[in-house]
Amino acid sequence: MPDTRILIRNGQVIDTEPQPYARPHTDVMIEDGRIIAVGADLSAEGATVIDATDRIVLPGFVDTHRHVWQSALRGAAVDVDLGTYLGILAQCGPRFRPGDVYTATLAGALECLDSGITTQLDYSHISYSPEHADAAIDALRTAGLRAVYGYGTPVTGGGSLDDVRRIRTERLADDNALVTMAYAPLGPSFTPVEVVAGEWQVADELDLRVTFHVAATPVNAQPITALHDAGLLREKILYVHGNTLGDDELKLIADSGAAASAAPGAEAMLGNNSPVAGRLKRLGVTTGLGVDAVTSAPGDMFSLMRAALLAGQIADSPRMTCGDVLRMATLGGAEALGLADRTGSLRPGKQADLVLLRLDHLNTLTAERDPIAAVVTAAHPHNVDTVLVAGQVVKSDSRLVRADLGRVAQDLRSTAAAVAAL
Repeated sequence: MPDTRILIRNGQVIDTEPQPYARPHTDVMIEDGRIIAVGADLSAEGATVIDATDRIVLPGFVDTHRHVWQSALRGAAVDVDLGTYLGILAQCGPRFRPGDVYTATLAGALECLDSGITTQLDYSHISYSPEHADAAIDALRTAGLRAVYGYGTPVTGGGSLDDVRRIRTERLADDNALVTMAYAPLGPSFTPVEVVAGEWQVADELDLRVTFHVAATPVNAQPITALHDAGLLREKILYVHGNTLGDDELKLIADSGAAASAAPGAEAMLGNNSPVAGRLKRLGVTTGLGVDAVTSAPGDMFSLMRAALLAGQIADSPRMTCGDVLRMATLGGAEALGLADRTGSLRPGKQADLVLLRLDHLNTLTAERDPIAAVVTAAHPHNVDTVLVAGQVVKSDSRLVRADLGRVAQDLRSTAAAVAAL
């Protein structure tokens, strides 16, 4: 259980609502896992005090799209195209046993926490059996981060609607829990619209958000238009990528009230060099950022924010700012996941998902000049000193406090050796 009261004292505080702004020498008071006040010289009576002098304090990062189980395949798909990447998954994925899914998901979730990502959507397209799905959920719960488990279909086939129903009713029925559920089918870019309609019906029946990869493909050159024509556009959808879609398709997403996840690191690595985050913002689509796959891209939000900023400054008009990018990495991501009522900013009443970054490292010295720009352009995971999720300290003094990292490393190396393509 979290401490009853925690006072984070005298930090360079960045809030993100409605837009990112910085407040020097500011305190954050937490009680029963929730933020109750943000201001100067708050009373420390009855509170455990965390000294944030020489620290930036900001909401935890929100990763809106990652295949967490692929932590066991890190670097396996660099310098390849999308087809080769999918071939690697088709070869290695079936070799994952449920225990391997648990190990790889736990390691990937801990990597998130270690780098300041407190909320994560796990697009878990490794559901070869109910045991595989259960293993992923168990790992997310063990890690202690805020997670949305996205039940996904493996690229080689598998999973079932019956198992989607089982998990929703038996394992992830509580939408207020730390680990919640979404449905992550293949979607209209890769399956006929009549199949999509059946999947949407199940999602509606179970009151689940839907998330899927979207692109112009031979199956559907205009997948969003196909959804529109079939009456399947709706608000509780998170579209992933969309780089190859025209502005008319992205505008349909905006008009439906749905959201999108841009993954600029993985998209560039896999040869899709058309930046989409800036276009989504310009067209009014609620947008978060996603790591996607550590098979081809870095696993931390700092690298991802820099990729989004650079792509936006080169390709977009108007150019994206550091504030735009930081909002996507925090509150924008929370909005995209339907979690903005509990995370993404420091508004009192929200759950205390927070990150403290050190300002006494060489790369962050003098960051007080513009803390927002420093977070986006200069900071990296080494600067992450303290992380809280729902008021629970999960990283302190630059070390994760709830994990046997030696054991996790040993288990992950064993899994990687067992599933690697020979």
